[in-house]
Amino acid sequence: MRALRALLIIVVVLGGIFVAVDRAAVYFAESEAAKRVRIPGATVESTDVSIKGFPFLTQAVSSRLDEVEVSISGIQTDSEGRRIRISSMDATLHDVRLANGYSSVTADSADGKVLLSYEDLSKTAGDGVAIEYGGNDKVKVTASVVLPGGQPLSRSVLSTVTVVDGSTLKVRADKVPGEGIPVVEEMVRKKTDFQRQVGGLPSGLQFRKIQPTSEGVEVTVAGKDVRLAG
Repeated sequence: MRALRALLIIVVVLGGIFVAVDRAAVYFAESEAAKRVRIPGATVESTDVSIKGFPFLTQAVSSRLDEVEVSISGIQTDSEGRRIRISSMDATLHDVRLANGYSSVTADSADGKVLLSYEDLSKTAGDGVAIEYGGNDKVKVTASVVLPGGQPLSRSVLSTVTVVDGSTLKVRADKVPGEGIPVVEEMVRKKTDFQRQVGGLPSGLQFRKIQPTSEGVEVTVAGKDVRLAG
């Protein structure tokens, strides 16, 4: 009985040591992976990586992780000649392949969400254009134009935001005040209606669905063979 009790104690102690070593290895791997995250053509302010699954060490030996959560803040890239900032991206990577000491990270598939603030979206929309939440899945776009004869005109419209080709945001006014007056409608729509291709996403991720919220425009993203480094 004493021998069995001693054996159980040894098993528990060794199990505790293994868990501690495994968790320490996870912490180190997460830190190293976060340092190596790269998005071509973009800069990022901060990156956080969380590796799921237990034990980690057996996954590391096979260079394949079941699931990894990645949070990136402040992604800055170009959008058709204008600088655009993506506030945040939170993504879950599935079946992640590692190579060259975390310098190459590729997931079989991934899904998540991207948030663009209205301030940042306004900056890429064009000069003199302001975008804010319009309620009921709409955005409110305010723009100023100068009519023939030099008369200034400011208009606010409720607009629908959609996805085009997986990487482009399209903003179009549902209705323009003064609609029916060709010159007015055309001039206002030249300001309020626009499309912008948005880079800054890891290779393989694409926009799927857009949802305007009070915090900004939230975009669902998904893709296959998603690469974060290498």
